[in-house]
Order: sequence, then C-alpha cells, then structure tokens
Amino acid sequence: MRKSLLAALALTPGSLLLSAGLLAQNGTIPRTEYGQPDMQGTYTFRTITPLERPVELADKATLTAEEAAEWEAYENERQNRDLIIDSVGGAGYPPGVISYNEFWYERGKETVADRRTSMIYEPENGRVPPLNAAGRARNAKINQMRRESAGPEARTLNDRCIMNARTGPPMVSGSYNNNMQLVQTKDHVVILNEMIHAARIIPFADEHSTKQLKWEGDSIAHWEGDTLVINTENYYYWYGWRNMSPSAKVEERFTWIDENTLDYDFTVEDPESWDSSWSARLPMRRISDPIYEYACHEGNHGLAGILAGWRRYDLEGLDENGIPVSALEDEQ
Repeated sequence: MRKSLLAALALTPGSLLLSAGLLAQNGTIPRTEYGQPDMQGTYTFRTITPLERPVELADKATLTAEEAAEWEAYENERQNRDLIIDSVGGAGYPPGVISYNEFWYERGKETVADRRTSMIYEPENGRVPPLNAAGRARNAKINQMRRESAGPEARTLNDRCIMNARTGPPMVSGSYNNNMQLVQTKDHVVILNEMIHAARIIPFADEHSTKQLKWEGDSIAHWEGDTLVINTENYYYWYGWRNMSPSAKVEERFTWIDENTLDYDFTVEDPESWDSSWSARLPMRRISDPIYEYACHEGNHGLAGILAGWRRYDLEGLDENGIPVSALEDEQ
C-alpha cells in the first residue's frame, strides 16, 4: 500500500520552500529592551514530516493538500503503538515487547505547513549524504562496540540519559518531548529542551571556547539582522548526534515569522562523516504549556537490563533482533 501511494505521489514534482526573510515581513517583530527580536517563549517542533525524504518519492519535494492528508492518515495509523501486535512487530520494532502504548507518544500528527516531504532541503534529494570512508569506519566501530555492550559506555548517550538525538544541536522532531523554551538576555540565549532536561546557555560571542568540551558541543550566538544564529563545534564525544565526529559543526538559524511561529533552519557539516554539508528546516510553534520534568538520569536503571539482554543474545547466538546469527550467515 505504502509503495503504491508513494509511487503515485512521486509523479507530481514541486516545491513551496519560502525564505524566512520573506515570511517575517508579514508582521511587526516584537523587541526586547535591548533592541533584539523577542523570540522568548515555549515552542513545539513536532511534525509527522520525516527528517529524510522517503526513497520512493525520489525528487518530489512537496505534496498536494490531498496527498498530504492521505500521507498523514497512513503514517498516523502505521505508527500507532496500540495497533502493533507484539508478536509481529512493526513501525521499526522487531517482534517482542513494543515500547510504550500510544497514550505516551507526542509525535506530530500533520506535515509541515508547506507540505514538504522531508525536513532536509539540501541536498535536493532531501536525504542525508552517504557516509564517507571515515564515517563508515567510525560507524562500524560504534556498531561493534554496541553489539558487544561490554559496559554502559558502549551504549548510546540516550540510553545513558546524557543527551538525546532530537535535542541536538540540531533539534529534530521525534516520538515525544518535542518541546523547548527559549530565553534571552542581553548577553546570552538559553535553549531548554524538555527531552532529557538539556539546557544550553549560549553566550553572544565571536570565538568558541575549548576549555571545557561539552556533550552537546560549544555554542556561541550572534545576530544577522533579525535572525538569531547559533554556531556549535568542539563536540566532546567521538560519536555524537547521528554518530557525528568531534569535527562536526552545526549552524542553527531562528527567524521570527509571526507571534506564534519561528522558522528553524540548520546546516550540519562534518568532514569525518560526510563529504558535503546538509541543511533542514522545520517550524517552531508557540505553545502555552510549560516545559515539564523529564525524569531520566545518568545511570539509567534500564541499562542493567540492556546489558544483560545482550549477554543472553550472545550466549544464544542471536543478533540484535533476536535472529540466530547462523541463519543469517546461511542466507548470505
């Protein structure tokens, strides 16, 4: 069903990408007492639009209103955890225990307003560039390390409750807790993400500091006209967001669209992962709810079960999906 739908959608190319500068002209930008655009508030960045364009859509950048409605209906049903049969699996889960039930999820229900088929707009195929040789080598090492799971250091930073992929930088929509609060002062901007209670206290500065490397990198901010620009580099860990290397650099751009919307545009560059940079955009929509506590902490008790489970799989000769390794080798 999905393939036939996507194949049909791929027949009508088009793009509704609008520059944030043009959109911001629709209203008067409020100002702080320091004369800066006042972007303070609590926002959600949840959307059903995926980071990467589905391969079946090829060069189709946007959907029609009818296609978007059909896509939303299909995806919302496909991802509904209450409709997944544990013994069968689905939505990326193998057979077995299926995460939380649907009540706990806070993923987006609609596509972004201009109905793009991916958050990524550069490169034009809407996908992250393929890993280069250095990226593939690091990925292989990371996968082997996680396969062996000798200790908590081998697990993801998300498993360890240190940081999460959707909080970034950059920030990307995920299953839940897609909320952030932005606070401004004369000399700093603060971004507090609800997911794993991550807070970035970012100075307005011209140079980065390497005195203390951080899990989420070192961020500095400046204004380009009315656009808030945040540059991040000097990542501490050797596999960070999407397994990026410490050489990664991320530029985030926040532009005021109207009283309820910020345009969030980011570019990722990492020569030890990809031979070219890539960029994505998504809206930050103002919400009235506050940021709630995310009760995840380093030393997550679930790690004991994760490590014990891997030991059991090793003893039984199973891969990460519980399939006998010998059966996979026979197929090859």
